[in-house]
Order: sequence, then C-alpha cells, then structure tokens
Amino acid sequence: MTDREEAVDVVLVGGGIMSATLAALLTTLEPTWRILLVERRDALAQESSNAWNNAGTGHAALCELNYTPERPDGTVDITKAIRINEQFELSRELWHYLATQGRLPGGTGFVTTTPHMTFVRGAQNVQYLRRRHQALVTHPLFAELEFSDDPDQIATWAPLLLTDRDPAEPVAATRAASGTDVDFGALTRALVEDATRHGTQVLLEHEVTRLRRHRDGWRLRVTDRRWNGGRPRTVHARFVFIGAGGGALPLLQKSRIPEIKGYAGFPISGQFLRTTHPALVAAHQAKVYGKADIGAPPMSVPHLDTRTVDGQDALLFGPYAGWSMKFLKHGSWTDLIRTVRPANLVPMLAVGLRNLDLLTYLISEVTATPTRRLRALRAFMPTAHPRDWELVTAGQRVQVIKRDPTHGGVLEFGTELITAADGTIAGLLGASPGASTAAAAMVELLERCFPDRAQTWAPQLREMMPSLGGGQWDESFELDHLVDEQVTSDR
Repeated sequence: MTDREEAVDVVLVGGGIMSATLAALLTTLEPTWRILLVERRDALAQESSNAWNNAGTGHAALCELNYTPERPDGTVDITKAIRINEQFELSRELWHYLATQGRLPGGTGFVTTTPHMTFVRGAQNVQYLRRRHQALVTHPLFAELEFSDDPDQIATWAPLLLTDRDPAEPVAATRAASGTDVDFGALTRALVEDATRHGTQVLLEHEVTRLRRHRDGWRLRVTDRRWNGGRPRTVHARFVFIGAGGGALPLLQKSRIPEIKGYAGFPISGQFLRTTHPALVAAHQAKVYGKADIGAPPMSVPHLDTRTVDGQDALLFGPYAGWSMKFLKHGSWTDLIRTVRPANLVPMLAVGLRNLDLLTYLISEVTATPTRRLRALRAFMPTAHPRDWELVTAGQRVQVIKRDPTHGGVLEFGTELITAADGTIAGLLGASPGASTAAAAMVELLERCFPDRAQTWAPQLREMMPSLGGGQWDESFELDHLVDEQVTSDR
C-alpha cells in the first residue's frame, strides 16, 4: 500500500494561534497559494492557545513587571515593555483589518475590554512601582496608565484586593482601563475558519512524523491518527512552518537543519485556582499582576485575572509552577529525553548547573499543599475561601535553552524564531509573550523566509497593519469590530 501524494505551496504544522495568524496573512498576500494545516489533536487550539491554558492577557506590558526591570541605579528600563506593546498593537491592527473586511465578524467574543493592573505590597515595592509608572507614562503608548498608593482609590478599581487587608500595610497599584482579555482559542478557530473559506485545507487528527529536504522544498510524511485512519500521505511543500508549540523542537530536529543545533527545551507546567462564583466574578473586573517570588521564572508571576471564555466570566489565580518531562499538555513523558542530542547536551547541563535556584523553586511548587496555595491567593485576596475555588491544570510551556559562548548555555524566557538559511522552513520556540505577539512574529517570518517577495507584499502589509509603515495606531478604534457585544453590555 503506497502513500497518497500531493503537492502544496505551504504546510502549517500545529493548529494554534501562530499557524492561524500566518494563514490569515498568506491567504491575503497570496490568495492562489495552496495551504495545508496539520493538527495532531481532534480540534484546533488545544494546547497553549486554548483559553484555559494561558493567561489571555493580551500582553501589552501594561501590568507585567518582568518587562520593566530595575537597573542598578534604581531607574526602570522600559525598553522591552515598549517593544511588546508595539507588537501587541500589530496584532490588534491585523484583527481590526480582518474584521472590517468581514473576515472576523463582530460578536465573536474573543476580545473583552478588561483593565490591566499591577498591585504591590511593602514600602520598597511601592517606590519601585511609582518609578515604573513615572518612566512609562512618558511614552505615548502608556500615557493613560494611572498610579495610586491610596487604598481607598485602589479599592474602587479592584475591591477584592483591599477587603479585610491590614490598613498599615503599604500598597500601590497602576491601572490601564483599556486593557484586554483575549480568548486565543476562539480567535484561532475564527482565523482558521476564515482561512478555509479562502482555500486552506485543514487536517485534524493528523501528525507530521517525518520531513526531509526534497528538490526546492520539503517532503513530509503525514500520518492519520484516527482509529480508522487511512494510509499516510506524502506531501511536497515549498515552505513549512512549524508552529506546534512544545512539539516544534522535535520536528525542527527531525528536519536536520543546522540552525537548530544546540537548541534544547526546558518544560514548565502550571496550575491555576479558578472560580465562577457570581459574586466574586462581579466584584473583580481586572487583570491584576504582582511580583514573582525570588527564584521564580518570569512566567510564574502571580496574577488574579478576569477571564472571559466562550461568553462565560471567571476568575483565575496563579500560576502555581510545576515541572513535567512533557513538552505538550497532551504529550508524552519521553518528550524531553527524545530531544537530547550531543549538540545540546552541554547547553542543557550548563543551564541546569546555573539555575539550581529555579529547580529548587519548581520542586517546592510541585510539593505545595492546598493550604500554601490558598495562602498565596490570600496575599492578593484576603477574603478568599477554599470552597469557592477549584484547581485546574494549565498548559505546558517549553522554555528555550541555547548555546552561549560565555556560560555554555543560557535559558531564555521569550520566543525565538528559527529559520533555515534558504528560507524554506521555519519554526517558533519558546513561550511568553507568545500568542499576543503572533502578528509581529509572523511578519518577521515573512521577511526572513520570503525576502524576494518582501517589497511586493509591503503595501498590503502596511494596509493591514499601519504601524508597520511608521503610521499611528487609530486611537478612535476601540475594538468595536471584535468585542462581544453581550459580554461588554454585561459589564
């Protein structure tokens, strides 16, 4: 029995927000291209793009303190915050464009206006937050950011933070009223549905199990994972994008491109406490980020978030970090072992030796008792009662480990785009800020992998995302085409 063979222009591996965003761009720029999306699960957005597997913050660096580190002289570095905010604006511009073209119809409910707040305790942290605010508001993108160290004012923004709190404890908060909550699962499904209307073929419960260079592109073996699946497919593609989250590293290794040598992954899992108690949800309408514990990874910054998923409001608190050898929530316990190579062994060992405090922190988190988890929640919400909250498992995140000439290896907490020298294959590694910056990541991919078409595509890309051409974000646009009207009116 021989494989079925077909030829396409582009294969997108993984049914998450990255592949969906690239599909939206390519179906606009090259409407005649044949595009195939392959997803190993039985539905789209089942891993990191799933709404319950991520914070859904709409990362704009409005509330995340790890994007604004304090320098040795006490000043606050806002460089990364500005860059991430600009990247998120690109995503918003792309969504706005697609909505105005009728490709993301109103009422889809994947974006909800939700204030972004930062909340800190203790005199030293209050002073830091004040300096952070003073630095950020000098930039137009953060001009609306409010600061207060008045408990009464903070209580009007987020009552649950101050109810029954010790009045002698110094507190401070910042607030950006125009922050967002994004259901990236709903957004992914909407983008892929639009892509299918424009000719993209989607294969669910299929997996790319082999890929090799072939002539001017790639030859992929696509296996049907269904119990009654047919024979495998052989797909010839001119370009391959691997946007498979934790599954990206193993596939890039299978491609044997030299650019992936030396890269490894460090998986971190997480859990959240969740409540849908009507009174609690009604009393807290904000995403509130605090400061991470000493030794904690940046993605473990505690936050008490309003989430809107499929039209239902809930509160999440966490994450409580953990560790697993799986690279995907629905992956295998052998994922980590199967990615060890002679070329990445030294970086992995170097990172392990230089991050013993991180390993100690993860062990303490894994062994945390319900009482300890509740204590962490009560640092944000003093009146929290265990009967109102349930523990839910979030998605897996695979942090990037790569070679470092000085230390042998370094652990990265951002995302990294890996592209072959000839531009025929690319993959995205890493986690936060991830989904929120999908548009910026995919534009970078287009520039690096299709340099011969960059000039031709530039006018259309600027029409879709005006700030690419140095234009200004339209401040009059308030997500009208994107926000679920019912959810908004309920608030």
